[in-house]
Amino acid sequence: MDSEMQSHSMIRRLVIGLMAGLAVLWLFAAGFGLSVMEEEYGEMFDGSLQGTAERLVPLVVDDILGKGERLVPLVVDDILGKGEMTAPQRLKNGDSYDVEEAGKEYLVYQVRSIDGRMLFHSQDSPSEPFDIPLKRGFWSDENFRYYTATGMGETVFVQVADALENRSEALTESGLALFLPILALLPLSFALIWIVATRTLSPIERLRAGIEEKDSGNMEPLPSNNLPDELEPIATSVNNLLERLRKALTAEREFTANSAHELRTPIAGALAQTQMLIAEIGDQPALHRATQIETSLRKLHHLAEKLLQLSRAEAGLGIADHETDLVPVLEMMVEDIRRGENGSRLAVRLDPNVQITGFYNADAFAIALRNLVENAFVHGDPAAPVELVLAADGSISVANGGPVYGAAELAKFKGRFQRGRTDANGSGLGLSIASNFLNSMNAELDLHSPARGKADGFEAVIRFQKRGIRGN
Repeated sequence: MDSEMQSHSMIRRLVIGLMAGLAVLWLFAAGFGLSVMEEEYGEMFDGSLQGTAERLVPLVVDDILGKGERLVPLVVDDILGKGEMTAPQRLKNGDSYDVEEAGKEYLVYQVRSIDGRMLFHSQDSPSEPFDIPLKRGFWSDENFRYYTATGMGETVFVQVADALENRSEALTESGLALFLPILALLPLSFALIWIVATRTLSPIERLRAGIEEKDSGNMEPLPSNNLPDELEPIATSVNNLLERLRKALTAEREFTANSAHELRTPIAGALAQTQMLIAEIGDQPALHRATQIETSLRKLHHLAEKLLQLSRAEAGLGIADHETDLVPVLEMMVEDIRRGENGSRLAVRLDPNVQITGFYNADAFAIALRNLVENAFVHGDPAAPVELVLAADGSISVANGGPVYGAAELAKFKGRFQRGRTDANGSGLGLSIASNFLNSMNAELDLHSPARGKADGFEAVIRFQKRGIRGN
């Protein structure tokens, strides 16, 4: 985002911040809930494990004492949740147990004597005794969680096992039930937050766009109606500032106009009196001195005119309160110059499809352009034409023949009282005046030497903002 990349959209930063915070909080809440569920599941499974073992003890004891070789009634497997009633399994030598096959029964059990012998076990139980102590309570290994219950004076031990993968499966499914909705809701939340943030911050965007328009010289008050309470004081302050600036510019224009009038009048009067004196003297010896006075007064008149123009330029009077198309002003300038002394040297090419519109001061543009053309007439090669071109991209160039200047010399020409390698009369203010006026109009003045497409000469190019240029 160059300058744009370095600045950050409030809406983008707000939405990203809210989404990141929301996602973190959701994940934290889901993780916390999952840890609580793990603990609760553990308690629930342990309770079921213990309850099953305690319920089996009286059945086992009753069967051993009362029924001899018949070990455990069929109802034991039914208690453990078997779908169909199957006979209890006696311990068989050589049986092996595959952990991956465990879990066909949710719980498996073994009944062991005090000497550790396996009396009998459930259908899916391993044939080897559980590797846990013959002692009442909970025990765990890598695959199972056990509970041991005792009977007959702690001579018979009923050990019930619950595969840990059953608990992991339940916890995994619960975790998916918590996290999957988050993945589905995040895009929806992003869209909802974006819509809410955009609508909430839209008054800021309108205020920003209104203030941005003031860069082009539009000093109309900002609309402050329908603004939130937080933004209304900003709009009011900007409007007050615009009002003070408008008054200051009006006073500056009036002062400059009055000063110009007050300076021109006495100089013009002195010049007229000198010219009358020259006519009355005739060929007398004082004629040479009177002629020198006339020349000095003409230079003073020209310098005063340029200084007044420079004062207006540096006061930033290149803007106006209304839009102006500068192309008609340019055409009027061309006609006026052609009627002048050097009009025959002017070669003009104007693109008929270009409009240059904006809050530009027509007088400021005319003064800037006239200074560029006068510079070209005075300091350019008298035998070469001065070319004035309005290009399709809206740029205006003034080119003349003459010597070639280096980059360092071109950089100095926009300063005050800077002159090139020339013996022509001039004040060295023309380019400075044009540059200051164009800067206040948000336009640029580029200088080239040699002129573009030529071997020598000098070219000044005016470039306006693209948004003010339209082509048919």
